[in-house]
Parts: sequence; structure tokens; C-alpha cells
Amino acid sequence: MFNNFLRENKISAAILTIIRLYLGYSWFTAGFHKITGGFDASGFLKGAIANPVKGPDGNMVYSWYVNFLESFALPNIDVFNFIVPWGETLIGLGLLLGCLTTAAMFFGLVMNFSFFLAGTVSHNPTDIFLGFIILAAGFNAGKYGLDRWVVPFIRKTTKTYTEENKAAA
Repeated sequence: MFNNFLRENKISAAILTIIRLYLGYSWFTAGFHKITGGFDASGFLKGAIANPVKGPDGNMVYSWYVNFLESFALPNIDVFNFIVPWGETLIGLGLLLGCLTTAAMFFGLVMNFSFFLAGTVSHNPTDIFLGFIILAAGFNAGKYGLDRWVVPFIRKTTKTYTEENKAAA
């Protein structure tokens, strides 16, 4: 019942638009400040490796993630210095414009979980909670945005646009 409300209701679409704009603004400004102010993730990565998330017994909880940071992310820091700020900016832009909303939110959640696994709590739990609401709502989250035109266009050009889908849009 709640899922139908999220995915089909016009009032829900308006509430989702407010949530989407809030998250979009947060992502866009975070990424834009990193692009314009210079960004180097090496300090963050070194800190996440030196102080990994530990359980009550004092052992690392996400040793596989620390291994990933140490063996892949840090040696390829130039790639991450490009991907993180531009990824945040594009996620924010997608959410602000309501364009490819579910894709933008999916990648936003991937980044939120990456920060979370590295030990950064901050506002990530709230962003993850709101992000899952946007993701669960699907098309309705971008209904008052560019998705209103972009999603039917994509469906039509990929030949998945049937009369049944057209009636739902």
C-alpha cells in the first residue's frame, strides 16, 4: 500500500520532489566545491586506512573495504580525485533536474555507502534513508522534472515503450 502511494500518487510526487531537491542541492554543492576548490582524496583515504571502522571487540569490521582502499583506491588516487567531485556534481544535477532520477540516486547511494564504510558518519544515514525512499518511488520521484519527458523518450527509443507503459506515464 505504501509502495503504491510512493510510486503512483501525485501528492507523493510533490513530496518526493522536495526530498529530491534537498538531496540534489547537497550533492551538487559538495561536488561543485570540490571541483572549484581543489580536491585531493588521498588524506581521506589514508585516514580511513589508518582508522578503520572497528567493532566492540576492537577488530576491523570492513577489512575487505580497507583492503580495497589500500590496494586499489590509493594507488589510483588520480582517478578517484576525478570521479568523486564530478560524480557528486552529476548526481546532484540529476536530482535537481529530475533527470534519470533513479540512476542518479542509485549512484548517490553507492557513494553514501562508500563514505559510510570508510567510517564517515556525518549526514550519511539521513541521506541513505531519503535516498532509498527516492529509489523505491522510481519514476514518480522525477515526475515533476525532466524524467517526465526523458523516461518515455528512452523507453520509446529502446522499444520498451508499450501502450501499457504509455498509459502509466
